[in-house]
Amino acid sequence: MKSIKTAILWILIGLLLGLWFGVNLGRDKPIYSNPFDADTLEDRARDAGEAAGELLEETGRAIRDTLKDE
Repeated sequence: MKSIKTAILWILIGLLLGLWFGVNLGRDKPIYSNPFDADTLEDRARDAGEAAGELLEETGRAIRDTLKDE
């Protein structure tokens, strides 16, 4: 009976740690960081800036390609 309780305890601990690490990996954050921390305004602004930069690069390539074809 003691070994079953121990096994259940280790499985529960493993599931909790796996969830903790999985959430952080899914959010592209360090594995040991707090998964309950909300993104700061700085982080959200940086992400929006990177997305806008990629969109501008893609648009610039599309315009350049259309000008080459003419």
